[in-house]
Amino acid sequence: METVEMNSVSLKRPRSEDDVANADEIKRQKILEKSKTGNDSGQSVETVTEQPDKSLLEDAKNEMIPNEENEEQEDEELEDSDEDGDPESFADMMKHGLTESDVGITKFVSSHKGFSGILKERYSDFVVHEIGKDGRVSHLDDFSVPVDDEDPSEETFTVLSDEDKQRLEELQLLKNKEASVAIEVIEDTKEKRTVIHQAVKSLFPGLETKTEDRDGKKYIIAYHAAGKKALANPRKHSWPKSRGNYCHFVLYKENKDTMDAINVLSKFLRVKPNIFSYMGTKDKRAITVQEIAVLRITAQRLAHLNKCLMNFKLGNFSYKNHPLKLGELQGNHFTVVLRNITGTDDQIEQAMHSLREIGFINYYGMQRFGTTAVPTYQIGRAILQNNWNEVMDLILKPRPGAEKGYLVKCREEWAKTKDPATALKKLPVKRCVEGQLLRGLLKYGMKNIISAFGIIPRNNRLMYIHSYQSYVWNNMVSKRIEEYGLRAVPGDLILKGATAVHIEEGDIDNYTIHDVVMPLPGFDVIYPKHKIGEAYKEMLVADNLDINNMRHKIRDYSLSGAYRKIIIRPQNVNWEVVSYDDPRIPLFPTDLDKLEGKPLPVLPTDGKFRALKMEFSLPPSTYATMAIREVLKMDTSIKNQTQLNTTWLR
Repeated sequence: METVEMNSVSLKRPRSEDDVANADEIKRQKILEKSKTGNDSGQSVETVTEQPDKSLLEDAKNEMIPNEENEEQEDEELEDSDEDGDPESFADMMKHGLTESDVGITKFVSSHKGFSGILKERYSDFVVHEIGKDGRVSHLDDFSVPVDDEDPSEETFTVLSDEDKQRLEELQLLKNKEASVAIEVIEDTKEKRTVIHQAVKSLFPGLETKTEDRDGKKYIIAYHAAGKKALANPRKHSWPKSRGNYCHFVLYKENKDTMDAINVLSKFLRVKPNIFSYMGTKDKRAITVQEIAVLRITAQRLAHLNKCLMNFKLGNFSYKNHPLKLGELQGNHFTVVLRNITGTDDQIEQAMHSLREIGFINYYGMQRFGTTAVPTYQIGRAILQNNWNEVMDLILKPRPGAEKGYLVKCREEWAKTKDPATALKKLPVKRCVEGQLLRGLLKYGMKNIISAFGIIPRNNRLMYIHSYQSYVWNNMVSKRIEEYGLRAVPGDLILKGATAVHIEEGDIDNYTIHDVVMPLPGFDVIYPKHKIGEAYKEMLVADNLDINNMRHKIRDYSLSGAYRKIIIRPQNVNWEVVSYDDPRIPLFPTDLDKLEGKPLPVLPTDGKFRALKMEFSLPPSTYATMAIREVLKMDTSIKNQTQLNTTWLR
């Protein structure tokens, strides 16, 4: 470690993120090169990323970026603002981010020449439809509400005046300072009061009602439920026995991830988020369509949210007796537009035929590893090494690159004082990982980092070690393809049911590369019986880990391992090249466009720009960006895309 003398005080220069990244790269290269004997597959395996024409990308930036800002206007919460941020440009900040080669993504399976294109220039260029366990693709195509005898009467929807509805909506959406709204009961009968109570609760979810006498007149008082009552599970006695306990519906959302969407729905319905269930989470920067189930909330209440919410639509309602379970889906169907493509028709045909016939390497995509200068896999590795001071340091220390201003100030305070209380004061948003860890350190003290780290939600903690597993897997798959190409070889692993077995010499003709799996490291997996098995051990030894002892003294961090196919061949692959002049216009209709009867713009036959519209279906836990990478042969990292002046930003 280098020591710098200054005024007779010895200052040790801390190891920078660049040093760590360089060390990781050197280790990775040693392992990848150690037993390299060349490619004997008989099929070409590309290793060099094509660099797109920068001038074309510059043109795309100049033409297209301004329109994206108009498209994404939405309420900015505190954690989304960055008024205190460093004034350097986003591209400059992303110089410190990861590239694909940093996380082992280095190979291609096809031989075509790459070309450039812009992904997610508009979030509406990336549409995801969930595929249920029955193989049915989720679509939003029906806003109607199922009616049964137990539903409120039609009078419920007409008993309130327009003025009452306006006041109640403002109360519901917290648009004024009123604590309640009083509705005078003109015809004072019990039946009339009951209808008004039902109308308020049905049409304005989240509001409670009570009856009061004021000056000899009866009033229905509407107010926001508060405290535990507001978050209580739906009352059992109010639910008909003949109706399924769960209302299933299709959620169409724009530019929101699934958990954000659930939290918004919960807030408006005044219920806990845990009464919702779903089969998979979907990206933020996209239009996504998926099935959701909610416990004992009527379709009427859900349908009313369509009038209140931006960027969401709910429909295709039905009542069933079961919730949804995470992972029950068959996969997702993607419709993707790559704008301003530079490839020739022949290049595009070759690329798409290869995607359909051969597929792509099933790498874990860049989003698995974070976007800042400290990759999530480094934190995962430190957890597995039981190096808790390193875990704390990696999460809290100052780091170069793209970060919100308050996080920068928090890190600087931590580096200066090592005092959780003063660092925490710099954070207006306490629910970020840094805030949670600091609260843990405040509660348990600096000598009990394990308990402090345990305050972070379990899924977030496990994300770090899963990221490390993914990092190892990506590197080993690149090594496997480098060594043996695109054919199954003796010693490879295949699955028989849920059990992994080695391919024997005599069985080699029964299998192809599409059958081969490779393990994520853990205590309950086996490894290939060829050079790659040794490469796994060497990589973990270089990281001070024992491949034969992947159990951790903290049970949550013990890795059992898993198997993952190395090549994925997408299903239902279709594509077309379209021309366009205006980068602001959508190039295909969404479910909502079809429901609302919006006509599609007429596209020119010889426009200024060309776009590739592609469709394909993928199984769960595969990354569409890796399929697109195989088509374009471009680095999909934010760092690389910003440096190339594209708008390929997630």
